[in-house]
Amino acid sequence: MRHAKRTFKIGRTASHRRCLIANQLKSLVEHERIETTVTKAKELRRHADRLITYAKKGTLASTRQIISKMMVSYNALTPKEQRAAKAGDTSAYNTDRRVVKKLVDVIAPRMKDRAGGYTRIVRVQSRQGDAAETCIIEFV
Repeated sequence: MRHAKRTFKIGRTASHRRCLIANQLKSLVEHERIETTVTKAKELRRHADRLITYAKKGTLASTRQIISKMMVSYNALTPKEQRAAKAGDTSAYNTDRRVVKKLVDVIAPRMKDRAGGYTRIVRVQSRQGDAAETCIIEFV
């Protein structure tokens, strides 16, 4: 029996699916709206809403869960990047670090009064090449 085994497989292996969701989560947080297919957006919405819930808690454990879910790698900074970061220039950080910071410091406080439903899916026209239904997923 497959009780409580709900997963959109999206026609990919588990590792490919995990990487796809992580990359889409990073893009969604960075740009706050992305265009993708409806199937991917429905799966992405589940994960994005959970990330916002973690970010609203604001604890170290929840931040680590966000980092794990988004597959963020914290590579060591070079000495030049360390000097720039000490001077307050955060552009030395890779995009992943900025995405986590934006999620916790900017997006989560905006959603503090909402009890759920942090994303919106708006359908747009079909893609010309393969007629796949596309949509825009964005934060409310």
